[in-house]
Amino acid sequence: MKFSIDQISRFNKQFRGIPPEEIISWAVNLSNKRIVTTSFGKYSAVLLSTFQRIDPMVKVIWCDTGFNLSETYEHANYLTNRYNLNLQTYVPKETRSYTEHRLGFPNVDEPGHKEFSDIVKLEPFRRALAEHQPEVWFTNIRIRQTALRSAKDILSLSNEGILKVSPFYYWTDDDLDDYLEAHELPKNSSYFDPVKALESRECGIHLQ
Repeated sequence: MKFSIDQISRFNKQFRGIPPEEIISWAVNLSNKRIVTTSFGKYSAVLLSTFQRIDPMVKVIWCDTGFNLSETYEHANYLTNRYNLNLQTYVPKETRSYTEHRLGFPNVDEPGHKEFSDIVKLEPFRRALAEHQPEVWFTNIRIRQTALRSAKDILSLSNEGILKVSPFYYWTDDDLDDYLEAHELPKNSSYFDPVKALESRECGIHLQ
């Protein structure tokens, strides 16, 4: 399954304005080697609940940094149980205590932040990719989140040539809030990513 840049560009023009469910239904037929990534962040319930109706046994990849707030773990447990998610959790090879002992909790401007990011999120994600070898990767990235994400589209290619599908790419926060309310879904408003720190920064996974 290979798409050229021109083909992806044509599909993106075609898919803009199409309901996310239709985009997902199209993409799940491309390959059996597909994953969904989630951080169990603010709007994670939107994408995960949609998959419950279309492809309930899809592998859901969660790289748990070990630094999540208790609200995020509660959110993850709730969605996992509600949708019987086929959850595949990847954690750092170092314990949180050892990482904090060595590096502390570096912010993005400090020298240790790059190593911290690799330990708690990027290495676990590389491990997940190596294990599952996906050809299709569903994400919940959206335009206006970060500069990198605004340069993407509904379909894009990872550095390794994986087709990334972001069916809610053009949805606004208001759109997603309306969706949550209409479907009686929870919102993880307190979500905090120790790698990003700020919502306008990139976590690193989507640099892959």
